[in-house]
Amino acid sequence: MDTNFLNTFLLVALKGSMSEAARRLDLSATAVAQQMRVLEAELGTPLLQRAGRTVRPTEAGYRLVERAEAIVRETASLRAWVHGNELQHELHVGTINTVLHSALPGILQVFTGSHPNTRVSIRSGVATQLYDLVADGTVDIALTLKPAFDVPKTLGWKLLREEPLVLLVPRRLGKIDPLQLLREQPLIRYDRTLGGGKLADEYLRDAGIVPQERFELNSLLAVSMMVERDLGVALVPDIDSPLLDGKLLLRLPLPQAKSRRALGLLWLRATPRKGLIDSFSACAEQAMQRTAPPARTDVALRAKAASPVSATESGPGSRR
Repeated sequence: MDTNFLNTFLLVALKGSMSEAARRLDLSATAVAQQMRVLEAELGTPLLQRAGRTVRPTEAGYRLVERAEAIVRETASLRAWVHGNELQHELHVGTINTVLHSALPGILQVFTGSHPNTRVSIRSGVATQLYDLVADGTVDIALTLKPAFDVPKTLGWKLLREEPLVLLVPRRLGKIDPLQLLREQPLIRYDRTLGGGKLADEYLRDAGIVPQERFELNSLLAVSMMVERDLGVALVPDIDSPLLDGKLLLRLPLPQAKSRRALGLLWLRATPRKGLIDSFSACAEQAMQRTAPPARTDVALRAKAASPVSATESGPGSRR
């Protein structure tokens, strides 16, 4: 039995679509269907059935899912054992854009110190894209947001930091209550399709605030530049980015902002690069602990606002 066919079957079962599995694996839909027929012939029972426009496993198919995950995982481990360190010279890393512009350079600095001969390829995307890339093995490990659903056993997850919402404001507005600012000032909205944007939208609804929306975009760096130019205020996750240092803006904590953006690592457990993944994970923890700034208070922020010194501060290291 070809274990590649088992991997294809697992992807079809996960996505509920042969065509989507074919796209992920860079195969034709006909090739995927042929692989499924071969598996069914070898096992002597139907494994998939139609459910409207999707496909789902039969009872026998669900039993195969349970065993196939372990078989694929063991096959990957066997491959790594046979090849020794041959596969330990390249790592594929995924990242959301806010980490690309903040924590990733520090993590790579620590990682390359331990693995100077390892080539790291980096691919950015939104959290949902990165989940799919990790699940299908295109990316070995991703710096991303925690999925909103239970992570399957085939994947690993580790929390690195929780980021509260803050209000980005021009320095001249630093002494005004943040809720008043949200009601009265134009809002530069962080994209509501992203994790941090969803949190901001929930906070506004819970606070009963209907903002005066001016812009909506998916780059926190661009959002901060617009706030600096006094185009409005912005409700965003408190990332720790050196690209924000020295800008003429402040980050104000929000009353009763309980929800936080959970940032961490997601990786595929069955992989011949397990050693590199474990090392990258340890380096990410080390780098983030090294750069985690102390928690700030509302009083401290307002004192900063009154200071003539440029007042952007690093966010607390505690979701993009």
